[in-house]
Parts: sequence; C-alpha cells; structure tokens
Amino acid sequence: MNLRLLILFIFVSININMYMSMKKIVSVLMVAVALMMAAPAQAQLIKFGVKGGMNFSKLDTDVQSWKDAMDSSTGYFIGPMAEVTLPLVGLGVDGAVMFSQRGRGEAKQQGLEIPVNLKWSFGLGSMLGFYLAAGPDFYYNFKDDDSVMLETKKSQVAVNLGAGLKLLRKLQVGVNYQIPLSDSYHYSNKVVDGITESGVKTKNWQVSLAYIF
Repeated sequence: MNLRLLILFIFVSININMYMSMKKIVSVLMVAVALMMAAPAQAQLIKFGVKGGMNFSKLDTDVQSWKDAMDSSTGYFIGPMAEVTLPLVGLGVDGAVMFSQRGRGEAKQQGLEIPVNLKWSFGLGSMLGFYLAAGPDFYYNFKDDDSVMLETKKSQVAVNLGAGLKLLRKLQVGVNYQIPLSDSYHYSNKVVDGITESGVKTKNWQVSLAYIF
C-alpha cells in the first residue's frame, strides 16, 4: 500500500512538474510572439529618408560695410534624416546629419549641420498633411579662413522655426528660418564704420525637400 502511494505520488509530481514546465514554455512563447507582433508596429514609428535644399543666408553685424557687401547669398544642404512619429497625437521628432554650405566670399561656410526638431503634424489624411517644427540647430564649420580682421567660429548654434507639407506619405516640402544664438565670425583689428570689434551672425532661410523611405 505504501509502495502504491509512493508510486502515485511520484507520478503526480512528475506530471505537475511537466505541467509547470510547459506553462513556462508557453508563457515564454507567448511573450516572444507578442514582441514579434509589436516589432513591426514599433518599426513604423521610426522612418528614414534623405533631405536636401537651398540656404538663403544674410549676415547680421554692426559693421555696415560688411552687411552691405554680404547682404544675401545662396548655398545648399543634403544628407540623411530620421523621423520618429507618435500617430495618436501627431507629435514627433526628426533629425538630420547634413553637409551644408552657406555664405560667400570671405564669409563662405562649409560644414556639418545637425537639426533636431519637435514636429507637430496634422492634415487631411495620409495623402496630404501639414506640419510645424521647432528645435535647435548645430553647425560645425569645416573651413578655417581666419584673417587679420575675421576670426571663424567653428561651432554655431541656432533655433529652427519651420512649417511644411507632407505629400503622398513619402514627400515633405518645408520652409525653415534659423535664428542664430551664436556668432559665425568675430570681426576685429580694424576701424570700419567707427567700429573696432563686432560679432557676425548668420541668419538663414532654408527651403527643403525630403523623401521618406
């Protein structure tokens, strides 16, 4: 009798252990499936693309002769971009790493531009939409054209304010204005217009076209 009870106890214990093991395996499989199902949804939140366009720059300085000589200039920018979107609220963040040229003559700049913008999108559906964007813009100037009068600033910071259209899910056309927070150049060592020293900032308009993969 005791032997039968012992065998029954062992059999029940084995089945319980097998049941618990199977339950753990099933739980792990369910979690794995859930993660696999969630992965495409998460992937849809992050989109990559390429962005390019034109720079329309103007120098802001107290030296009037410089302001007149460099009143306006055109350049270009191009590079990869990424966009993270939260569809339920229309908010997102986009950023890019671009080669950017702006200015001309002594005030010509060629460097790396990294804008990071908070973007609010709204519209008439997936085929047509609008967006407003704002955020910091970081610029690193590759050119080193220091002269007696002009000292080049390697790193520059600005604030982006922009708006644009989203077309056919893939295209984005935008206009952006950059408000400079730091100088692009420092002018000194010569009296011009009664001024011996002055910071030189770059105010910049951008017209862009982006393609989202």
